[in-house]
Amino acid sequence: MSHGSRHGRDRSRSRDRDRDRGSRDGGRDRDGRDGRDVRDVRDGRGGGSFGGSYSSSDLGANLRNINWQEVTLKRFEKDFYQVHPAVASMSEEEAERIREERNISIVHCQTAVPKPIRSFEEASFPDYVLAEINRANFVNPTPIQVQGWPIALSGKDMVGIAETGSG
Repeated sequence: MSHGSRHGRDRSRSRDRDRDRGSRDGGRDRDGRDGRDVRDVRDGRGGGSFGGSYSSSDLGANLRNINWQEVTLKRFEKDFYQVHPAVASMSEEEAERIREERNISIVHCQTAVPKPIRSFEEASFPDYVLAEINRANFVNPTPIQVQGWPIALSGKDMVGIAETGSG
C-alpha cells in the first residue's frame, strides 16, 4: 500500500462529505456559495468575491470647487524638534567633527542646519518611541539619522543620500 492511496481516499471522503452537506444546506458549499461560477452571480462581469464591482466613473462626484481666495487656513507648523540640552551645548566645532567622523556632507543649504545628534535620546523622541527603539535593540543612530532627524523634525526640506540599508 502506498502513502498516496491513503491521502487520495481521505480527499474522496472529504468531497463526499461536502457533497452530502451541500444537499442539506440547500446546495450551498461551506463558504455559502451555491456552486455557480462567480461570473454567473455577477452578471458575467467576473472579478473577486469580496467588495463587489469597482467603477471609477463616480470618483470625485462629491467634490466641490473651492475658491481659495475666500478661505483662511490655520497655519500648520511642522517643527516638532526639541533640541536636547546636550545638543544645544555642543560647539560648532564638535558638530563638524561628528559630521566628518560619520562622513556627513551638507550641500546647498540655504538655512541654518541643526546640529547632529549622537544618540536616540538626543533626538528628543517621546518615551514610547524610545521604548520601541530600545525593544528593537538599536544601539546608535545611523549617519543619515544623526543629521536627518534634526533636519526633518525641524520641518526643513532635505534630500538625504545614504548607503543602502543604513537607515
